[in-house]
Amino acid sequence: MAHEHPYVTLARRAIRHYLATGEILDPPQEPGDPPASGVFVSLHQPAGPGQIEGPLRGCIGSIQAREPTVRSEIARSAVLAATSDPRFPALRPGEVDDLDVTVYLLGDPEPISGLDELDPARYGVIVEGPGGRRGLLLPAIPGISSAEQQVDIARQKAFLSPGDPIRLYRFSAEIIH
Repeated sequence: MAHEHPYVTLARRAIRHYLATGEILDPPQEPGDPPASGVFVSLHQPAGPGQIEGPLRGCIGSIQAREPTVRSEIARSAVLAATSDPRFPALRPGEVDDLDVTVYLLGDPEPISGLDELDPARYGVIVEGPGGRRGLLLPAIPGISSAEQQVDIARQKAFLSPGDPIRLYRFSAEIIH
C-alpha cells in the first residue's frame, strides 16, 4: 500500500474515517485533479491462486458527479461501497487494509445504437429500460468477454426482462488500482 495511487489511498482513508466517526471526509481539490465526474469504487477481497481479482466485497458509485470535486466524489463512493452495498454486510474497521480498492473515473455516457459499438474491455455499459430502470456494468471486468454478456448482466441489474425495449449507452473509464 506504500506505493498505491493517491485516489486509492483517499478511498481507504475515507472508509477508515467514516467507520471511526460516522462522517464522510470532505477532502480539498488538489492541483492536477480532473474535474468532478462520475466515480465508482470497488472493493475486493485479495485474489486467490489463479484468480485475476478476488471476490467482490462492495461496489457503488454514480454515473455523473454528485459532489463538487473528484476527491469528494471518491470519498463518498468509497464509504457507500464499504457500508451501503445491499449485497454485502458493512465493512468492519479491521477489513479495510486487506481489501483491493479500485477507483473508476467515468467519462460521459454516450448513446449507442447497438452491441457492435461496445467493447467490454474498453467501455462500460448503461442499459435503460421502461420506467427509467437502469443497470450499469463497469469496463474491464474479468470474465466478461462479449458485449452480449455485458448487456445481459446490466439488464439483470436493472431488473429488465430479455424482451424489454432498452436504450444503450457506453462510457469510458480511467481505472485506478
